[in-house]
Amino acid sequence: MTSAGATLQGPVSASRPIALRARLIEFLLLGGATLVLFPLAWLFRKGAGLDPALDAVDFWAFHAALVINNPHFAVTYLLFYKDAKSRAFGRAFSPTQRVRYLIAGVLVPLGLIAWAGGAISAGSAQAMGLMIQLMFLLVGWHYVKQGFGILTVFSARRGFFFHPSERKAILAHCFAGWAYAWASPADPGRDLMEKGVIYRSIAHPPGLERITQIIFFLSTLALLWVLFRRWRTERLLPPLAPLLVFLTTIWLWTVYSAIDPLMVYLIPALHSIQYLYVVWLLKRNEARAAEGPPHFGKPVALRLGILAASAVGLGWLLFRGAPSFLDGALVMTKSAFESRGGLGDTPYFAAIFVFVNIHHYFMDHVIWRRENPDTNYLREPLTVKASSSH
Repeated sequence: MTSAGATLQGPVSASRPIALRARLIEFLLLGGATLVLFPLAWLFRKGAGLDPALDAVDFWAFHAALVINNPHFAVTYLLFYKDAKSRAFGRAFSPTQRVRYLIAGVLVPLGLIAWAGGAISAGSAQAMGLMIQLMFLLVGWHYVKQGFGILTVFSARRGFFFHPSERKAILAHCFAGWAYAWASPADPGRDLMEKGVIYRSIAHPPGLERITQIIFFLSTLALLWVLFRRWRTERLLPPLAPLLVFLTTIWLWTVYSAIDPLMVYLIPALHSIQYLYVVWLLKRNEARAAEGPPHFGKPVALRLGILAASAVGLGWLLFRGAPSFLDGALVMTKSAFESRGGLGDTPYFAAIFVFVNIHHYFMDHVIWRRENPDTNYLREPLTVKASSSH
């Protein structure tokens, strides 16, 4: 029995470092790298100086967007419009989910196209500016909801499930953080420029900033209370890694993202990596299920490779190819004496950039809901295959 026990424990013991390494990599990809990058960014600023550091990070962030930020937007289209006919008119979704799908997949893009097209046709920078400000308003909502999803999904994958009251407290903290981030700092209304468009910002009075700050701190106390109550009654707390990622998403990515000027460039990439990791997890598990009987589909690596290449290509088209072509053909050829109404030299780039961002938020609100059957592939717990000794 002793010999048999030693034989059985070998692979298990050997798999523990592998499992820990897998968990660490997952933590870093989901956002834990932020906790490392903040001090590194501070050291870089101190060593190189602010302006050279900003130039360097801006340069690398711009080029990294080709394989990180842009594909993160593009892959949403590939996920969302898969089996579009069945989802919109068939039985793939429940009636309620089908309505959400049609709103996000048809009505929202049509409305955004009309808005952006009208702004460009009229040469109205303020109309385009309102669309830009809608993007800035919704990006906080998108970030905190993604953080909520990371906490709940990856806690469930580790066997921890939140009670309804706890979910409400977590969501309250999310939305309070979103509101405070949008209201801060106070803004009397300024002339701003984004993607070449000059517009007037919507005023954020100091009172709104203070009120949302108080609500945010109160929501923090509520969150701490429900976690303490869970510990007191069941001696359980959420898994540390998903909880840290959630708090990082709310506090460092959303509310206090501007405390380091270098991290302003890096946080969108970190958010995109978090998103792409979840997509990889879902599509990998889906591909594994389809690879074996009775489907005998394409190999997992091939399916994921096709998805990655498609996302990179579509991302380039959305953010580089199409805007450059449209601005070059329809704007740059205009006479220098023709007024562009504050839209700048790249209004189509601005319009497409804002369109994709806002549409991305609405599509995500549909495809990552529990009502989407594809999300079942995220329920598989993290496992590590131990190598055989024979």
